[in-house]
Amino acid sequence: MTTRLHAASATEAIPWRVWRLALVIAFGAFISQLDTSIVSVGLDTIAGDLDAGLGDAQWVANAYLIALGVSLPASGWLGRRFGVGRMWMVALGGFTVASALCAFAVGIWWLVAARVLQGLSAGVLVPAGQTVLGQAVGPQRLGRVMATLGIAVTLGPALGPALGGLIVHAGSWPWLFLVNVPLGGLGIWLARRYVPHDRPVDRPGRLDWPGLLLVGAGVPLLIYGLTRSGEAGGVTAPGVLLPALAGLLSIAGFVWHARRAAHPILDLRLFARPAYAAATVTAAFAGAVMYSATLLFPLYFQLGHGTGVLETGLALIPLGLGTALLLPVSGRLVDRYGGGVVSCYGILAAVATTVPFALAGTDLAETLVLVLLLLRGMALAVAVVPAGISAYKAVDPEQLPDATTQVNILQRVGGALGGAVFTVMLAHALPRGADAAFRTTFAWLTVVSMLGLVGAAWLALAERRLGVEQVRHRANGQGRST
Repeated sequence: MTTRLHAASATEAIPWRVWRLALVIAFGAFISQLDTSIVSVGLDTIAGDLDAGLGDAQWVANAYLIALGVSLPASGWLGRRFGVGRMWMVALGGFTVASALCAFAVGIWWLVAARVLQGLSAGVLVPAGQTVLGQAVGPQRLGRVMATLGIAVTLGPALGPALGGLIVHAGSWPWLFLVNVPLGGLGIWLARRYVPHDRPVDRPGRLDWPGLLLVGAGVPLLIYGLTRSGEAGGVTAPGVLLPALAGLLSIAGFVWHARRAAHPILDLRLFARPAYAAATVTAAFAGAVMYSATLLFPLYFQLGHGTGVLETGLALIPLGLGTALLLPVSGRLVDRYGGGVVSCYGILAAVATTVPFALAGTDLAETLVLVLLLLRGMALAVAVVPAGISAYKAVDPEQLPDATTQVNILQRVGGALGGAVFTVMLAHALPRGADAAFRTTFAWLTVVSMLGLVGAAWLALAERRLGVEQVRHRANGQGRST
């Protein structure tokens, strides 16, 4: 019965106006996600031109990620207070202006401050865009439309290193930021025409300042500490343990506060829904697996095969291309069969493309590596995005701002944790040689991926139970009406 219902919803036509809205939202998401990786290849050049040390230049990347973590928790309340469509357009405008400020920076700390403004805006764009799409299309057809946004979210970071390398090689580092200005201007023009300027809710409630301060400090501190642990070679390194512990304590304080507050900044009661809880756990594991790959594979090419930065960026294109190719199919499969079942197959495929690296290490032929990266990108499209879509399907439309915010936070924390663990693991194993180090690290990545499979199986079971309950509810409603 539930399979037939999924199949029926998957064949419902989606109006062009919804697809047009999805393309506009995806365009804005692509710009912001491209910026998460495009700058990293130019840090050395930026440091030289602005007479700064590489340690100071690293804050150009860190400040963006930290600011992004600060604004994420507030995006749900801002959407209720000002309207999600309006908030999305303002955030895109802020990101565009901040990009121009970055390009004209005359000192390293000017650039860092402008990157903070960029990150604050980018932290709102993706969850706000997901909320706009979710409210426009409804839960039954959400998979196909949300997959369009997923293409932008995954393709942006994948293309960033290659595009950044080309820009630095052919021009100068300010173009890493100037490229966002015409794109952002086009996005704002499209948003004024096609993004609904929805009205705010009648009673959004007062801003939960204590909750915002707790989670707004805890999330970026935890992400920063985990990220730094990968760079410093361990969680006990100076400057790593303190922010990570402070972040954990702050998040624990927020959980305690949210259970008692009348209108918390994030509604944690959503986790009482089994399908939502299972989907968020799966999304966190999937974020760890996906982000770990974005860190490990560049190092695999550079340390294991001796390739340069530009060549490494070009070699990673198949990973993003594979994801973009299969995401539309992934969304249709979620609408038809549910996110849990689709994620199970996706994670199994991701494991299958990881095992060769665990067995052969750096001895794999370059052509085979590129084929495996293409297949892995396809697998990630079916493993990562369905979990988030399932979380949004499990809540009511008015709860979408909280759901999109929480899923994005968990994916980023999971990604930072996975990246830190595997970077430290690789660093500790490198003295035994690059080949042995990558064999060990990819073997553990396989194990963690299998843990994600447990979450996906839980999600599939929860969705099946939810479908049975919905069928019974509809049957009871029809019986009462007759």
